[in-house]
Amino acid sequence: MKRVAAILLLLLAFGAAKFPLEQRIGEAHRAAFFHGAKLNISLREQIGQGAFLAALSGFRGVIADILALQANDAWENTQWSRVHFLYKQITTLEPRVTVYWEMAAYYMAYDAAAAALQDEKQPRQLLRVKASREYMQLGREFLEDGVSNNPDRFVLYNRLGHVLMTKLHDHYGAYEAYTKAAQFPDCMGYEKRFAAYELAQCPGYEAQAYELLLGLYREGPVERTSTLLKRLAAVEEKLAIPPEQRVYKPPTKNP
Repeated sequence: MKRVAAILLLLLAFGAAKFPLEQRIGEAHRAAFFHGAKLNISLREQIGQGAFLAALSGFRGVIADILALQANDAWENTQWSRVHFLYKQITTLEPRVTVYWEMAAYYMAYDAAAAALQDEKQPRQLLRVKASREYMQLGREFLEDGVSNNPDRFVLYNRLGHVLMTKLHDHYGAYEAYTKAAQFPDCMGYEKRFAAYELAQCPGYEAQAYELLLGLYREGPVERTSTLLKRLAAVEEKLAIPPEQRVYKPPTKNP
């Protein structure tokens, strides 16, 4: 016990020495959208007094790494509630580490959601589906919180678009996420294309989607993927564009 107390005192002393420097770093982080770790009583109760004191002393990254190892153990044992609990603390401690938000969202929206559908302990299929969707929503929430802490990075917009597209089938939400990701110079090359694909599946937005798809089509053969051509043909059909005015004309089949 005395040894633990001595270590904690050492950490606190080290943290005090670092405080002026961390103040300057904190100001720079706030200028870069860093919302900061919420080191409050709630977090202390959740991670324990020793870890909380270490976090106060400037060891947030170390504590987050330790919690991530615990979360991995929980994942291996399919303890989904614990995985969620731990990643809430991890992302609170290190809100600017985007990989933590990505992992949290993946574990919830994909792994936990899939496990819920296969849960043999729940005989009612409707309840399995309900639980699965709730996990998907938790994944979405992690990514939305991640975006709010990292609005200057494209990757979480990209991941949010993917979850909305593949898991929740929120096509307009996916369109918005991919559109935001596309605004970054280091984004993936398919962001604009996926944004157009998703908008094309939103009733009432056919005209806007047509302009996006048409713009991609006019960029040249590289953008004229089979999916783009199918989406373009479908939107032209919905807009009742006369056949002779359609941009994409499917090849005629030989009799």
